[in-house]
Amino acid sequence: MSESVHLVAVALPRPAAAEAVARAWEAGEAVLPLDVDAPRPELARILAAARPTHLLDGGGRARRRDGRPAAPGTAAVVASSGTGGRPKAVELDAAAIRAAAGAVSSALEAGPGDRWLCCLPLHGVAGLAIVARAWHGGLPLEVHERFDPRRVADAAGRATLVSLVPAMLSRLLAAGAELGRFRRVLLGGGPVTAGQAAPSWVEPGAPVVRTYGLTETFGGVVHDGHPLAGVELRVDGGLEPSPPVDRGAEEGEVLVRGPMLFRGYRGDPARTAAALRGGWLHTGDLGRLEPDGRLVVLGRRDDLIVSGGVNVHPVEVEAVLAAHPAVAEVGVRGLPDPEWGQRVAAFAVPRDPAAPPTLAELRAFALERLPAAKAPRELVLVAALPRGPSGKLLRRLLSAAPVAQEEAAGKPT
Repeated sequence: MSESVHLVAVALPRPAAAEAVARAWEAGEAVLPLDVDAPRPELARILAAARPTHLLDGGGRARRRDGRPAAPGTAAVVASSGTGGRPKAVELDAAAIRAAAGAVSSALEAGPGDRWLCCLPLHGVAGLAIVARAWHGGLPLEVHERFDPRRVADAAGRATLVSLVPAMLSRLLAAGAELGRFRRVLLGGGPVTAGQAAPSWVEPGAPVVRTYGLTETFGGVVHDGHPLAGVELRVDGGLEPSPPVDRGAEEGEVLVRGPMLFRGYRGDPARTAAALRGGWLHTGDLGRLEPDGRLVVLGRRDDLIVSGGVNVHPVEVEAVLAAHPAVAEVGVRGLPDPEWGQRVAAFAVPRDPAAPPTLAELRAFALERLPAAKAPRELVLVAALPRGPSGKLLRRLLSAAPVAQEEAAGKPT
């Protein structure tokens, strides 16, 4: 039986970190990429949860720490936020990473002539997965220290494959970047919306592929709603769609099975047992499987709004409100309501602060496209939405403020 392996925490700028990760994998060691810009208390929490054996932070050599070696075959431990701010140390073995990288490369038909561009943080799974795809595929890799729309636009054509989050894509399009110079643009960091391979602001024919995945699957395992080779999807019922969904589809928690699943949460067997049951990963995401096998992700289970007994998925409402001409971006969550249990609240960034949308306007706009229960009944105008390092909306940080406009009259149903 092979021996345990070193777990090397890598606290380096992105280009150097990518090189260090590749060297560690070549040596059969596991890596824990860290965010060099994170506050000290946050880094301390991650180090305490993951307990790496070594730390590489710019001195040229990895310094030994009083940590715990990783199990044989482990290749990476990725810190992921958990409920209540308690970090999860997601442990992935080399076989899982190889399977994930291979499935994506196969789906993209990646091969000679391709070049990956990484402009995402390496301490998150999205950036680390790019390094793995390039390393396992023997493809060249270009790593940017930070996301700069002009640098990414300049790299298009030289690089053929790139992964982005919606906020990055939006900035690239605003800067006039030619997406068509990339062969494929993977877009993650948000749910796959029904009937869309790309957000509504992307021109038709752009090489954008919407992806869905988690840290526990080492990144995207679903492309444009369809599972990659080797990936199985299931929806665990328990939610009655309201109003009923046609086409015989059932809503419930999304379950994933495949060779790229993580090994477990390092040092947390109880949490591991709760997430991995019967070989299936219980994602905590709500979704729907269409008859053609396409997955529609509806959002996090914890984000579900129940207003007057009606299930409201925030991402569905956000997709509608984001199309309003006066809205630059919007987040939706439920707020307590004494009569209906919860009410739908929209937190909107005005496109023109001097002419912001009104609640009446947004509600009327929504009512043309959604049932009454899903139209917002409260509007909070904000300067920006709370987002994480990768651009993902931090919905839990949306909260009512004194600038909220008055609640709309009328029942939610």
